[in-house]
Amino acid sequence: MIRKLSIIMLILAVSLSLGSKVFAQERLRLAWAGFSPTNSPIWVIEDRKLLQKMGVEPEIIAIGNSPTVLQALLAGEIDASSISVTTLTSSRLAGADTVMIVGVVPTFVDHIVSVSAITAVEQLKGKTAGVNRLGTTSDLGLRLALTKLGIEPDKDVKIIPTGGTAERFAALSKGITQFTIIPEPFVTQAEKLGLRNLYNISDLKIPFWWNGILSREAIVKSKRPLMLKLARAMVEAIHVIKTEKEYAISLFKKNLGVTDPQGLERAYKDYSNVFPEVPYPTPDGVKTMLDYMARTNPKAATGDPKAFIDPSLIRELDSSGFIKQLYKK
Repeated sequence: MIRKLSIIMLILAVSLSLGSKVFAQERLRLAWAGFSPTNSPIWVIEDRKLLQKMGVEPEIIAIGNSPTVLQALLAGEIDASSISVTTLTSSRLAGADTVMIVGVVPTFVDHIVSVSAITAVEQLKGKTAGVNRLGTTSDLGLRLALTKLGIEPDKDVKIIPTGGTAERFAALSKGITQFTIIPEPFVTQAEKLGLRNLYNISDLKIPFWWNGILSREAIVKSKRPLMLKLARAMVEAIHVIKTEKEYAISLFKKNLGVTDPQGLERAYKDYSNVFPEVPYPTPDGVKTMLDYMARTNPKAATGDPKAFIDPSLIRELDSSGFIKQLYKK
């Protein structure tokens, strides 16, 4: 009888131990905005269950736009987000403790697409461009690129909001605009519609965090081990994209709803090349944004780019040898 009781007690003890581990599992809420390959590392994390393998139960949420993502982050509804430096700088200058902890896309991966009659960048002068919305990343990217190419926005060209990719194509076909800015795989679609892939903006190598993982200083401080796991998962996901081409393309196809093999191939080339192996958030990609904002925002003129980033999580992973081991260097 005593032996049976001991066995029962042992079973109960094991059950309680296992149960406590289940309930003690960490939870992480991560949001992303924009159906673009910039967010493909998030798709890998979700599909490969990378966080679950580290004992984290993630809640990964797709949200329609960056302002809504920011509101959720500031309200404490999420722990981190995948959005651009435009959201980071505007929120922090307004007093928020937002900070970039992982740098994902360090420059623009867009192309200037024009009507077929335009064959050189110089011919854009006097023409009208369409962007998603004024003040968005597409608007800023086009303005910075045009300036680098010797064309002054608002003086040499007119820029108007026309909406998403489909709407921008429609504006071009109706003659409302003569050029726009879009990334792959949609550039390939544009070419099949008779439009011209005029210029690859990534060739300009403009420092700009088109995408990164943002959190809040308070969250990084209070949940540092959890944020370190997120950073590790991002590093692993980027490695997967860079080394497993067919798998990455299948994720692009699934999440973008694009089936054109050529477009998917070109999108993979653009993004796999631009994702950094060691994704330090660096101040240069913030400085570009602050310099641009400084024309109308005095706070941006005095802002320190280093205050907008926290490279400590990636530094810890880098110093541990984890990233070198991952790439077998």
